[in-house]
Amino acid sequence: MIHKEGRKILSLAILFLLLVNIPAYLFFPKAISLVMGIASLFLFALMLQFFRNPTRPLPVVDSHLVYAPADGKVVVIETVFEPEYFKDQRIQVSIFMSPLNVHVNRSSLGGTVNYYQYHPGKYLVAWHPKSSTENERATVVLANEHGEVLLRQIAGAVARRIRTYVRVGQKVQQGEDFGFITFGSRVDIFLPLDAEIKVAIGAAVKGNQDVLAVL
Repeated sequence: MIHKEGRKILSLAILFLLLVNIPAYLFFPKAISLVMGIASLFLFALMLQFFRNPTRPLPVVDSHLVYAPADGKVVVIETVFEPEYFKDQRIQVSIFMSPLNVHVNRSSLGGTVNYYQYHPGKYLVAWHPKSSTENERATVVLANEHGEVLLRQIAGAVARRIRTYVRVGQKVQQGEDFGFITFGSRVDIFLPLDAEIKVAIGAAVKGNQDVLAVL
């Protein structure tokens, strides 16, 4: 299944590749047109990879569980001061999304959106320590009866298109899509200090499949 964010881009890519390859087939030597055709198919396959949206039913719906909101690699687990919303100490878990990962962002828990804010900013590489506070980013806080969790979508050096589909006061279901970051980047999750962390640094996680923490 192709995510809605990719449909226009993929349509334009098909048009562009046809405009390039049809003249090449008609006027260039066969060897050159064949190489161009193979390269075009490879490029289009990569773009399909970027925009895929696999169906991911939750293993268990549980208001205590905080599922991974994105596919990628856990690169940070530490206690930090969260200055934007909580303004106190929280456990930060960061997931780095490579260009080969699924780029859909999913709701880690069900509940109410208590906060949303988009911030324009820089495009430092996603693993830069300052990317969480200086890059283009969007912050969403989800709350249920067990507490609040902050999810921060962060653009990187390549990813320059953040989409967030929820707004303050909206009710969300655990596991539903809440956003998309084109071409990968990073998602930070800020958890209460008493949350039980279920992942380790270096772990490969999948959205809606792997539990990050228990509230």
